[in-house]
This record gives sequence, structure tokens and C-alpha cells, in this order.
Amino acid sequence: MVKNATLVKIEGVVEAEAARLLRDVDGIEVTIGEPRAKRSDATLRFAGVAKPVDVELKQYLNAATAWQLVRRVDGVDDRYLLVVTDQATDEARDILERHGIGIVDGGGNAHIELPGLLLHIEGRRRTKGARQQGTIRLSGKAGLVTQALLLSPDRVWQIHDLGAEAGVSDGLVHRVLARLEAEGLIGSEGAGPGRVRRVTNPTALLDVWAEENVDRAVERTTAFRLARTPKELVATVAERLGKAHITYAVTRAAAAMALAPFVTSVPTVDVWIDSGLTPRAVAKALDAELVETGANLVLTQTPGDVPLAFRREHEGAWLVNPMRLYYDLRKDPRRGREQADRLRQEVIGF
Repeated sequence: MVKNATLVKIEGVVEAEAARLLRDVDGIEVTIGEPRAKRSDATLRFAGVAKPVDVELKQYLNAATAWQLVRRVDGVDDRYLLVVTDQATDEARDILERHGIGIVDGGGNAHIELPGLLLHIEGRRRTKGARQQGTIRLSGKAGLVTQALLLSPDRVWQIHDLGAEAGVSDGLVHRVLARLEAEGLIGSEGAGPGRVRRVTNPTALLDVWAEENVDRAVERTTAFRLARTPKELVATVAERLGKAHITYAVTRAAAAMALAPFVTSVPTVDVWIDSGLTPRAVAKALDAELVETGANLVLTQTPGDVPLAFRREHEGAWLVNPMRLYYDLRKDPRRGREQADRLRQEVIGF
């Protein structure tokens, strides 16, 4: 949707591919020529205003690259950065928009905001899980490596130690670290067997993992167990599944309620459970009834049980780790993104 139909003219040195993508956007006109402003590639004109603009072309834009651009322009007030890319993830677009950087992508999405100008167009938002061709995706076992890094962001890691912590091969760890180092998310010191790595930008790393992680073949089973409050239901889950030696981890609003006081509404208690068990067997252990409506309990499973990794005990109940909780809250359509952002601010801290 175009919120402001003001015509934007961009004049100066613009790469041909960037010009093509810009011209595909209604309301933008591009004239390729010589630079019209000092220390800038081009000039952006609108409503009688001329603003120096740097037009940067990227083949692919994810959260990591977006944060690199944010750091680059921090403190630069005399010119505007407009990023043009063939593909951009939702998270990358949001990061640039929040930090005053313009973005136009091949999906027809555009956001250019300056004093007196707001050009905002939402096109095809199909690149949420996209990644640059040839890069390893931070999902599944590779996501476990990422979570291990995020859970100990100040730790210095060797490949073997990180593999042991995440329960994956050293080869996979090496591939993940190579990608993260190339994107500026981790740094390294030393050489050979003594080489170590450390997270340099946990904020960006969390954003990249959260946008790329995908759970496979998720199955959710709804149930009802009599309880006066969600807190009482969590206690019952902990007691009964503990006695039955069933591996589980509470997540979403119920877990957030246990960690921080900002969650006031817990419509259901969501629990990841061992994928090797049937929901009926787990419901029996809980003395709960499987129902299609009126549920207060959701039993969730996925092959490989990745969401159960790094679970933590809190006040007698097992909860998913804070990074996993952030991801699960983001996926919850019931005010989940708002709760995820509060969890990130008050519990995770980056």
C-alpha cells in the first residue's frame, strides 16, 4: 500500500540492476548520470527537497547484513542510505526501517522515510525463510550450534567444545562458524588447533537464527486437565510427567509467565514433549482428556526433539531455554511477538 504518493526522483550514479529494481516501484523515477552531491552517489529529490543518497545494491539481505549496514551509518547524518536488493527477509526489512535506512527489494516492497516523505509499499513478502544460495541454514542441528553460542555469548569456544555442547559433529560446527564469521557475527583468535571463536554481535545472531529456524512436521494435540490457574497446571505437568520419566519443556506464555512478570494472560499451557511418545500416552500420564475445543493444554512434538535442547529447570518445572522461548513466542499468534520482544528486553538482554 502506498501511504504517500509523492514522486521520488533519484539522480546520479546508480548501478543498472539497482535502477531496474527501483523503477519497478510505483512512485520512483531514476535517472542515471554523474553524482549530484558531494560524498554521495546520487541525489534523492522530492517535493522541492534534494537529499544526498547512497544507493547500495545487495543480492541478498538478511538480518546479519542489515545490522552491518546499521553499524556503518551510525552517527552519519549528512546523507541517506537506500539499500536495493533482489531478496530481503522480513526481519532485515524491519531492522532497516527501524534505523532509518531505506529499502527496496525485488518482491516489490519499499520503505523510504525522510522528513516530509513517507513512501511505503508492501509487495510480496515471500522471503521470510530465504537465505543466500550456498550458505548453511541456521535450523535443525545447525540451529543448535547457534543456540549454544547465544546461551553463552561471552564464552570463548573451540570447535570440539562447541560440538560437544550442541551434540553435533565438528564438521557441522565448522560450517556454521565459517558462515557466521563471514557475516561478522563471530570473531576468531589464534590459528590451528588453538583457534577460538567468540560471539561479536549476539543481537544480530539471534535475529538471524530466529528468521531462519524452521521446525519440521510439527504436531499439536490439544487437551484439557482440570486446574484452577495456569500456574497450577504447570505444576501438575511437572509433577506427573516427572514421575512418568517423560521428557518435556514448557514454552510460550506459560514459560514466559514463570520467567518474568509481564505476561498476564496464559490461554493455554504449551508443552514440547518427547516425539517418541504418543500424545495419548502423555495425556494419560497427565490424567488429561484429549479435546478439540475448550483446551487448556497443548502437547507439541517435532521429529528430532530439537526444541527440547538446552531446556532448563525453573521452580521444579522444565522450561525451554530462553532463546527457544523467544522463537516460540514469535510464532504464537496470540500477542506472541509483543511478548517475545519483552522477553528479549527483560530476560535475554540483547
